[in-house]
Amino acid sequence: MKIDLTLPRQIYANVNLPASKSISNRMLIIQKLSGGKIELSNISQCDDTFVMEKALEMPSDVTDIKAAGTAMRFLTAYFANSPIETIMTGTERMKNRPIDILVKSLHHVGADISYIDREGFPPLRIKGKQLPGGTVSMPGNVSSQFISAMLMVAPAFTHGVTIMMQGEVVSRPYINITLNLMRRFGIRIEEPDKYTFVVYPGKYGEGSYTIENDWSAASYWYELLALADKGEVTLNGLYENSLQGDSCVKELFEPLGIKTTFKDNATVVLTKENPTIERYEADLNHCPDLAQTMAATCCAMNIPFSFSGLQNLRIKETDRLAAMKQELATFGYDIDVLNGNTLCWTGKTLDTNSDYEIFTHEDHRMAMSLAPLAILTNKLTINDPHVVSKSYPNFWNELKQAGATIFRSTK
Repeated sequence: MKIDLTLPRQIYANVNLPASKSISNRMLIIQKLSGGKIELSNISQCDDTFVMEKALEMPSDVTDIKAAGTAMRFLTAYFANSPIETIMTGTERMKNRPIDILVKSLHHVGADISYIDREGFPPLRIKGKQLPGGTVSMPGNVSSQFISAMLMVAPAFTHGVTIMMQGEVVSRPYINITLNLMRRFGIRIEEPDKYTFVVYPGKYGEGSYTIENDWSAASYWYELLALADKGEVTLNGLYENSLQGDSCVKELFEPLGIKTTFKDNATVVLTKENPTIERYEADLNHCPDLAQTMAATCCAMNIPFSFSGLQNLRIKETDRLAAMKQELATFGYDIDVLNGNTLCWTGKTLDTNSDYEIFTHEDHRMAMSLAPLAILTNKLTINDPHVVSKSYPNFWNELKQAGATIFRSTK
């Protein structure tokens, strides 16, 4: 399926953002480990969370998590310490996303996990049992989800676990979300230094928790307003003291002319001012999910950039570095990928025609970060727009309410 998208030059919108997928998926694991004694509200209504809920509610001989990378990592750790046997599998892309770091760490604390096809990649055969725990070393520069998966399940190990992270740690704010939620529900964790976590055995306590809305989803509205001639956007369900690392989007977009004002407990108003930057350099190690949004925005605003700290984007839903280079070329932007961890643009352009069509690469963030570039065109054709259901199912409807026109493409 394809759609044709046009956007107005002025953006005025009042947006009901989706609940945070990252917090929802963590809380579903914690809720299960509490014995169901935690009441959750405002759970994300996206594909990744549906997959997680189904797997936890109805364990089966085969657990197909489709394209949900978070579910693959979190459930692998959860099932390894559960009294069930299952095969963990997913889409073809999922079968090419490495999981060996997590599996080796789980092996080290006593897990029975084997590879069905290729060494280091799903599908996995998991024979769950009570794990003793112990001490493990885990590289911090690949995916924070491996570390979060171990952390959340560790209290259920007989002796808990000590995790020593090696090297640079990517997406540290996501690990901090995990630690915060664990402590909130009674788990004792010590941090003798910034690379070590000591998780003591224990039981998650009962209680209730309301999941905040998603700052990652908010980033696309920052982009839309930045590219518009004028406008104002109200975003609902966001907190100034958010757990989410991607709340840094408010600081990242300030030099691009977007001012963030908190009106009350959970309402943010975005207004447009003049940009204050001519070239943008930033290390996005702590918020790599914002890289596509930042790159697309800067290109469209004709602001050269260098965004580093993006090494883990190569193992996401697609190789996001290569995909951004390919799709931004459609609009005439000749960006470079350097050292496997940096997106940069010198301002160099390519010849293009006026037939703008992009491919989403089975990646929700490709679709949503590139959609605002329709402001620059008479019409933008988007392939496989349904991918947004992974994290923001109502994205296209929200765009319509902001004045977009969307039709099924005749191409």
